[in-house]
Amino acid sequence: MIGTRDRAGSSTSLLLSNNERHDMPEDWVRGLRTYLLVIAFGNLIWETLHLPLYTIWNTGTLREKLFAVVHCTGGDVLIALASLALALVIGADRTWPKRGWTRVVLLTVSFGVGYTIFSEWLNIVVRASWAYSELMPVIPVVGIGLSPLLEWVVVPLLAFNLARRSASARSVKGGTELRGL
Repeated sequence: MIGTRDRAGSSTSLLLSNNERHDMPEDWVRGLRTYLLVIAFGNLIWETLHLPLYTIWNTGTLREKLFAVVHCTGGDVLIALASLALALVIGADRTWPKRGWTRVVLLTVSFGVGYTIFSEWLNIVVRASWAYSELMPVIPVVGIGLSPLLEWVVVPLLAFNLARRSASARSVKGGTELRGL
């Protein structure tokens, strides 16, 4: 292993030999990039497809509909980032993503669903910023649309699944180098 020592005297690896690659944790940066891309495109597709479940589908102009889709997708990406960051702070340790993967996934999805319930309630009931059309299936007890809740289960789980595959595939390939330590 080629490495340097920091001020505390601990070794920092810059380049790993072939013998040490099997000990290398998954390439979490590549996984994070995959996660964010899937979150962005997955939510863009979901927001576009479930637009008819909101009244803007019938009342809005094309420009208003496009703005709603882009605006909501951007918000979804920010919610996903905040949910993941909070989940990592609470549920991960230095061995993540090798260990604690499921805990972080469940926390991230829970935070996303929790925020969605709050946001839908705030914008439907309190602010009346948007409204559901008659096509939106509504969960009776909470009065929240089913589609936004499913979005925050399906899209993040897909994103995590593809992120893990991406990170695992990358870490198996040769020539793993760590930069910017």
